[in-house]
Amino acid sequence: MGQRLPWLGSAVMPLPLDAPRWVGWSDEMGQRLGLEQDDAALAQLSGATASLPWPPFAQVYSGHQFGGYTPRLGDGRGVHLGERNGLEVFLKGSGPTPYSRGGDGRAVLRSAVREFLASEALHHLGIATTRALAVIGSDTPVWREEQETGAITVRVSESHLRFGHFEYFLYTRQQSQLEALIEDTIDHHFAGVRSESDAKLAWLVEVVERTARTVADWQAFGFCHGVLNSDNMSILGETFDYGPFAFMNRFDPGYICNHSDHEGRYAFDQQAGIGLWNLNRLAITLTPWLDETAIRQALACYEPVLVERYLARMGARLGLPDPTAEDLPLIAELLNRMAEGGLDYSNTLREFAQLDPTSQDTPLHRRFAGVAGFSDWWQRYQQRLGGVDGLADWQARRSEANPALILRTHLAQEAIAAAEQGDNDPLHRLHRALCRPYDPEPEFDDLRGDAPSWSQQLTLSCSS
Repeated sequence: MGQRLPWLGSAVMPLPLDAPRWVGWSDEMGQRLGLEQDDAALAQLSGATASLPWPPFAQVYSGHQFGGYTPRLGDGRGVHLGERNGLEVFLKGSGPTPYSRGGDGRAVLRSAVREFLASEALHHLGIATTRALAVIGSDTPVWREEQETGAITVRVSESHLRFGHFEYFLYTRQQSQLEALIEDTIDHHFAGVRSESDAKLAWLVEVVERTARTVADWQAFGFCHGVLNSDNMSILGETFDYGPFAFMNRFDPGYICNHSDHEGRYAFDQQAGIGLWNLNRLAITLTPWLDETAIRQALACYEPVLVERYLARMGARLGLPDPTAEDLPLIAELLNRMAEGGLDYSNTLREFAQLDPTSQDTPLHRRFAGVAGFSDWWQRYQQRLGGVDGLADWQARRSEANPALILRTHLAQEAIAAAEQGDNDPLHRLHRALCRPYDPEPEFDDLRGDAPSWSQQLTLSCSS
């Protein structure tokens, strides 16, 4: 991108890490990129090689952060190394850039490990996300609340463009650059809309629909992003810029994973609305070419696509045949009963993979024992199913829709604590398990249970 559009940022060399070493690695992404986990790759990806095979480049952008506009942000702690096999390679934590705003440009090991695990976990759940090739640890001291060690996440995506890129060129009144960026984005990432009568409008509709599907997936799987600023929104609709993310343990619609989010702007039950709010910010950047009616029509695609995707996901999880909007109250009632009972979200839904819909003595019933209203819900659920043909096949399909394993905060923390002591085996083991979330091996049974009580004390902030 920097080679095609040099005004999109600044050339900058990464600052080498002290004593770089491999901490995590994805064989799948290594194969896609044609890279091996060897000393040459370690030197290139840690900034130790003086001359890299790709031109390092930091991009400039702006964005709405917690509702307020910040006019100039940018890649403040990372650089793009360019494209390889059709994918962009990005070093997150590689040192200061012209956009660091006084920061050190580093990432600490715990945040690098969390992003690596999260992007791998969401991908294998079937949720759109950036990917991670590796985590590189080091002896480089980095100060946050206390001294930690610096690390790099090697992030991979077809494109790292954010809503904030387009905002920056609109609000700095660089319309020719903005149009060039839009045209380049369409040509390289949305070529299918070129055949439409208005390619810019068709592009906006596509971004709206991709975003809606990803947000619906978050809601269906209990994922909370934590910092949905417009500069953290991917133009590809991918889950992007992992910070204080978390999968819910006990179901709580108002769950806030970021303890810095004092007003709950990015709470779990606010994500759908925030997704649309951010899309409005993107749509404003197209006002030089699209009139208000066209923009409103594009944004109106968001809700029906989100609802359709959410119904498809939740219908599959609950075994509802051909789910429609009429099933939303049934789904909502189950979630209400979960919240009142303080039940684990993921593991409760996993019980549908072992459920016998004709019986009232099941693990699901035992979870809801003592929860008022569940019996009434169960009767309505049975009526909606209308019977099940082939119980084993029905249960198998539920297993394919309900993961047995998610990336819980305490699991990530245990892997981080070990890695900080030089033991990467727990991280490698957890990574292997997350790559098979729907059917993990029996050796990973200890990773599947409800979260322990002590994990409720774990707090996450933007530095996470």
